Amino acid sequence: MSVSTAALDRSVCTPLPVLGRDVTVPLVTGGEVTYAALDYAASAPALQRVWDDVAAYAPYYGSVHRGAGYLSQLSTDLFENARATVAEFLDCRADDQLVFTRSTTDSLNLLAAALPAECQVFVFETEHHASLLPWRDARVTYLDAPRTHREAVETLERALADRDPRDLALVCVTGASNVTGELWPVRELAAVAHAHGARIVLDAAQLAPHHPVSVQDLDVDWVAFSGHKLYAPFGSGVLAGRADWLRAAEPYLAGGGASRKVTRRTDGGVDVEWHDTAARHEAGSPNVIGAYSIASACKALTEAGFDSLVAREQQLIAQVREGLADVPEVRVLSLFGDDAPRVGVLSFVVDGWNSSHFAAALSAEYGIGVRDGLFCAHPLVRTLLGSDPQTQGECGAPEAAPGEKSLNAIRVSFGAGTPDEHVERFVTAVKELVRDGAQWNYRTEEGRCVPDASA
Repeated sequence: MSVSTAALDRSVCTPLPVLGRDVTVPLVTGGEVTYAALDYAASAPALQRVWDDVAAYAPYYGSVHRGAGYLSQLSTDLFENARATVAEFLDCRADDQLVFTRSTTDSLNLLAAALPAECQVFVFETEHHASLLPWRDARVTYLDAPRTHREAVETLERALADRDPRDLALVCVTGASNVTGELWPVRELAAVAHAHGARIVLDAAQLAPHHPVSVQDLDVDWVAFSGHKLYAPFGSGVLAGRADWLRAAEPYLAGGGASRKVTRRTDGGVDVEWHDTAARHEAGSPNVIGAYSIASACKALTEAGFDSLVAREQQLIAQVREGLADVPEVRVLSLFGDDAPRVGVLSFVVDGWNSSHFAAALSAEYGIGVRDGLFCAHPLVRTLLGSDPQTQGECGAPEAAPGEKSLNAIRVSFGAGTPDEHVERFVTAVKELVRDGAQWNYRTEEGRCVPDASA
């Protein structure tokens, strides 16, 4: 590494206040410790600012779009202002639509349902399942994992050049890997897609919490992300981008809110006129608090300043990388190499350790929460581990006892709310576990490695 942690300027940015920062958890070895949440890639803790904004709104809770009362009007304004705030955060085009969904997965399934007939989809095998799997009713070309940015661009170029140019096409690509944290060349891939008459959707679930995302600068056609990665509560997401395919598609859900007018026919049936706005795909009572919380998080990150947030995160990344580099038994997983730019997500394996056992020991003996498994990106993790693509594995921990070889890895992830001490404790814990072994006995229970209570 070219940066020494001893020389890092800790004044760049302080951690943003998040919920749970003072929660203590018991250790199997005795006593309690403040919980070190280092699983941001799965769900980042909600910002205190977001929680406070939601609490301030809660007494004014009311139905939206359908009520004449004051609280309904206030809630409607709040919901639609949230839409405008998130669109501004994403630097959307003036005629883009922004649909509130349940998650990134929901957003990409919505887009998959809106694909025109005979649209061909191109997706790298390196994607999270949220962007790898929704395209079941389309013709899908899965592209092999590239090992450089240039190879990614060239692979897509060849694939698009080989298709019938008369066919519609959509490229789906991640902005930052949920396994390695590595940034992808989104702008370059978008240029290739558009040069071949294709469109492109960006899975920004891991990118938006760490870096500014500009729809216009990246020149993507759609962007999808989840609130629970962006320091907001569970259950909310966003799909934003070109309106034409969304307007032409059947509503994602049929029901109130999506319909503009419903009339009975003389034959006893009904005729429906659907909205052509975002409401077309937001049937039912919307998650107003979810939308508002995403908008609040967007404001908080913008006000904190991404330059400062990114600078501090890069310091934490350097500290983790340097710490792990001191342990020869640790192998950090990477597609693009050690020098590839990344966000605060790193996955690794430890020689002589079952990854689930290692993660369990980090939790039970040090109060550190990480993730182990295949991270809902099975083809990518198998490629990085050098395993047979047909080898069985699960999203969580496979049925492997402590000490046995397992097809999974350990992931540590952090972000704007991570204190320095959490990263320092993690690095120390890795070194101690590798050097001294676990202090407790562990067993496999229902697919999870857990402390043995009889020890």
